Amino acid sequence: MWRNADFRRFFAGQFVTNAGDSLYTVAMLWLAFELSGSTLVTGALNAILLLPWLLQVFAGPIVDRLRLERVLVGSQIIQGIVVLILPLVAALNYLHVGVLFAVAPILMLASLLMAPMETALLPRIVDDERLPGANAALSTVTLGLDMVFDALGGGFVALFGATTLFLADSATFAGAALLFAGIRLGVATQTDERTKPRAETVVPTVRSVLRSYVSDLRDGVRMLRGTVFVELILTTAVANFTTGVTLAILPAFGDGLGGPAVYGLLLGALGIGRLVGSLVGPWFEGVPYGRVLLVHGLAACCWLAAVLVSSPALTVVLFGLAWVPVGISGVLSSTLNQRVFPADLLGRISATKGTASGATLPLGSLIGGAIAEMLGTTTTMALAASGFGFTAVYVLFRPRLRRLPAIGTATPDDFDVEAEVE
Repeated sequence: MWRNADFRRFFAGQFVTNAGDSLYTVAMLWLAFELSGSTLVTGALNAILLLPWLLQVFAGPIVDRLRLERVLVGSQIIQGIVVLILPLVAALNYLHVGVLFAVAPILMLASLLMAPMETALLPRIVDDERLPGANAALSTVTLGLDMVFDALGGGFVALFGATTLFLADSATFAGAALLFAGIRLGVATQTDERTKPRAETVVPTVRSVLRSYVSDLRDGVRMLRGTVFVELILTTAVANFTTGVTLAILPAFGDGLGGPAVYGLLLGALGIGRLVGSLVGPWFEGVPYGRVLLVHGLAACCWLAAVLVSSPALTVVLFGLAWVPVGISGVLSSTLNQRVFPADLLGRISATKGTASGATLPLGSLIGGAIAEMLGTTTTMALAASGFGFTAVYVLFRPRLRRLPAIGTATPDDFDVEAEVE
């Protein structure tokens, strides 16, 4: 895997671009709270930044058909240019909340294709038996970088201000664009009957992509209908709703514990927890998947304890522990998708699943800001722990989910997935 130059470039590019995403997210949300003092405003802005989870279903068919190299490079260039606008506006004394709401949709659209793109790209770079390692490597660098730059971003904002952070952020996108520009992709490396292309490869045009759009989405929905993934998507949707609530009110929660530095530490703890989970995730390939999902109940307990304790340091630690099972599930879920679904449908299936479960992220962020205005930040944070708790309780009362086999031995039949799409 590491001898593959394209994988190394993509790995490094993801490392750098996720740094940029972390930095501008921390800076924009804190700046929104600083300028408005309102969790409602922060929640609305974060909802816009989270819209790729809702809109990525429209990106799936394009990811499956267009040149990923050009999309990767173009998205980085656009984001690099846009983040430079904010320090310029601040220097002219025109910076206000309205500017943030004008810039956020552009950043959101530029990053829209990245979520389904990783799933579709990996099988074209690494062999099937190396997919767990590749997913773990990318999850580690992504989550690890989120952890580092979320924490550093909060400290940077506390020392130098949010607008200064955007200047450094633009350099990360320039670096990612250069790395992605060197990638040359072929077709999926898997060669078994399940993953063979259904038709001859042709050079797609915009018109052909649009014409095939409806049928592409139908393929994705048809593959998921009647499978175990429908119920798994439900549990993820609930957890994502409460995650959206949390991200909306975290600047206010961190401010109450000590300011932007604590806000950065809380985001960093979230990243550390997911990082640890992604590191140990491959070790759980031999554990029945249903049992892995039950561990989310322990995560809910850690989350609730983090809100109730009086020590900010202990709050950060417990909040981080709550995210370890999420990191484990993320690695296992990515590997599961790539093992049970046809490779030429991965982009649209990943996008369909991501939209169905992730649409609740921006919704939760929008509603969470309003709830915090009424109930208070601490109470809302405590209620958000119920998202992880729902997963554990639902799986506990669903024998079909409790008995799911280990990912290492999973077959399409185990998850009621048909091998072919008519």
